[in-house]
Amino acid sequence: MTVVTRFAPSPTGFLHIGGARTALFNWLYAKHTGGKFLLRIEDTDRARSTEPAIAAILDGLSWLGLEWDGDVTYQFARAARHAEVANQMLAQGNAYHCYCSPQELDEMRAAQKAAGKPMRYDGRWRDRDPKDAPAGIKPVVRLKAQQTGQTVIKDAVQSEVTVENAQLDDMILLRADGTPTYMLAVVVDDFDMNVTHVIRGDDHLNNAFRQLQIIKAMGWPEPVYAHIPLIHGADGAKLSKRHGALGVDAYRDMGFLPAALRNYLLRLGWGHGDDEVISTAQAIEWFDLPDVGRSASRFDVAKLTNLNAIYLRETPDAELLPFVLPLLEAKLGHKPDATVLGRITRGLNGVKQRSRTLVEVVDSLMFYTRSGGQTPEDDKARSHGTPENKAMLAKLSAALEAETSNWTEAAIEDAIRRFADANGLKLGQVAQPLRVALTGSTVSPGVFEILAVLGADEAKARLLAAGG
Repeated sequence: MTVVTRFAPSPTGFLHIGGARTALFNWLYAKHTGGKFLLRIEDTDRARSTEPAIAAILDGLSWLGLEWDGDVTYQFARAARHAEVANQMLAQGNAYHCYCSPQELDEMRAAQKAAGKPMRYDGRWRDRDPKDAPAGIKPVVRLKAQQTGQTVIKDAVQSEVTVENAQLDDMILLRADGTPTYMLAVVVDDFDMNVTHVIRGDDHLNNAFRQLQIIKAMGWPEPVYAHIPLIHGADGAKLSKRHGALGVDAYRDMGFLPAALRNYLLRLGWGHGDDEVISTAQAIEWFDLPDVGRSASRFDVAKLTNLNAIYLRETPDAELLPFVLPLLEAKLGHKPDATVLGRITRGLNGVKQRSRTLVEVVDSLMFYTRSGGQTPEDDKARSHGTPENKAMLAKLSAALEAETSNWTEAAIEDAIRRFADANGLKLGQVAQPLRVALTGSTVSPGVFEILAVLGADEAKARLLAAGG
């Protein structure tokens, strides 16, 4: 059997963090088993489904690296197929027409509420002759659900879960206008797409009992269900925007790497011993449904940020640069020229070691994009612009003239150390004013590295501007 999983979001908004984790678990399980990962857009809610939301979902999945197999399935386009199955169930006696008016249903629910009973359809048209139908009422099609016994789900995450069939009512399959309901559409689509494993949030567990009724009525094979716990905020409360319940695109804009976000989402509800930093290859090898926990996991932006810092440090510069350049270009308002691009490329390694996000990387690289004199950016940096420091920097610029032909980090460091000794200064007394002169800040990568990256001409121009 080829394992087939699917991610089936409703395009009513962005790809939120919970949906991204569901997609990840489906993708990983398909990869782990050598199966297929399919994408279905459940766009039957025409009033709320939008093209921008669909685009955001597709873009978010692609950015995360969760590429799906085959074409995207759009649920709304399959409405005729859904209705075909409902009519087949009618013909088989597993469904029936219900002619209750909206007023009649309201009265039914009100009476049940007043009596303290569960509010659900009471089956009054289940065995009635359609000849008794009132005039002017377009019927809905309802499932003739099992009324006795139990429905049992052997969930791959939740273990065995049981519900009494007496608690399930005859749900609507086709509305009065002939359009299919969500419950019917999901079951038909999963069957037609050959889905073998339904991995989704545990808020869908109740739906599974109802959907199984349709599956059994049609005599179709039951999928393996795996209902994963929801994600809460760091405080244990239901995840909301204040916890970071934003769209995947927002995390991209905040400077998180897709690999880091994948790793973090993987660890929300799944684990492999004490491993925290898990490569994609390892995740595919190790991921399995029995290892998914049953308790809600907690989303913590601080932990995600710390993990992202690790990924920044460990990602090779050549792989990191394509993520950095778009943000840099947006901040500059133009593409960097060849000289600046060279500096950025050479200076990236030193900057990424001290950064937690791509935004911080770009902010820390900005001093490499300037030419000539530097202006200190804050009071702390400006405090180093004393007459004594200016005079020292002017002397240092002259001392570095001899290193122009051998402008390497090692040669520069040796020259500056000799300069400090010759002038009775500690290295820090030279390094910090030098740092401010080169970067306009008191925080940066090492000054020897910066000098080497800037090149002799640019470095001396900045020193002369600061010492003048």
